[in-house]
Amino acid sequence: MGLSLVVALLRTAKTGSKERKDALMRVVITAAAVAAFTPWLSIFGSVLLKGWPGIRINFFTQDMRTTVPDDFLEYGGAIHAIVGSLLMVLIASAITLPLGILSGVYLTEVRGRLTFLVRFVVQSMSGVPSIVAGLFIYTTWVTATESFSAFAGALALAVLMLPTVARTAEEVLKLVPEDLRAAGYALGARQWRTAFMVVIPTVRSGLTTAAILGVARVIGETAPLLLTSLSNTALRFHPFDGPIASLPTYVFGYLQIGTEYAIARAWSGSLVLLVIVFILFTLARRFGGKDKR
Repeated sequence: MGLSLVVALLRTAKTGSKERKDALMRVVITAAAVAAFTPWLSIFGSVLLKGWPGIRINFFTQDMRTTVPDDFLEYGGAIHAIVGSLLMVLIASAITLPLGILSGVYLTEVRGRLTFLVRFVVQSMSGVPSIVAGLFIYTTWVTATESFSAFAGALALAVLMLPTVARTAEEVLKLVPEDLRAAGYALGARQWRTAFMVVIPTVRSGLTTAAILGVARVIGETAPLLLTSLSNTALRFHPFDGPIASLPTYVFGYLQIGTEYAIARAWSGSLVLLVIVFILFTLARRFGGKDKR
């Protein structure tokens, strides 16, 4: 940044004060943008360099049921963790999306006596530490059923996902012009019918963005899953059939082992997880831009 300032000063030495200030501000803003982008680029570069050697076909087709963590990378994989993450996120989404969107509809369309309470609860849940959500599901579900499971993990993820979906849905629904609501009422439609037949279809892409952001918020969570779904080495599809692996617990577990190939597997899992999150945010921006246009 210092070198850039010197160059800017030399270039504007013979110009007026306004041009000099403008050039300096451009340098400062550009340097700030680069400084903000550098940590992310460093993280992605490190994960890519350390995780890529373990990305092979078997990583996406095999589990670790018959493979020890320190076997060569040609053996074993993370399909059980990938499927486990997708299963729990799918269940959490099925629970959260209706509740989150309906909460947004209530806050923007109904505006009843419970509006303040609902908004307060949603905002408070946004600040709940993930470990607390996991502990809550552990004490209420895991201890009652005496079993870790994908469903328990999905419940913990749903607790964390709900405020993101609800708040994003509320903000998206606020963008709908009042003229559309008035047109629905003028045609004799009731409030609920106007909300579901006029308002929600208008912001479909925005609500899709809310769902994607909710998934991106929870797909990398580790702490709540350690208390609810735990982990496993075999591929499982049943949400109630005992412990199940996920990408975050896969990464955590193999880093804890600490051997060369175990750490390499953890880095590969981190790379896959990072790519998934990157894709989700890219989709969110794509769908989110449609409503603005």
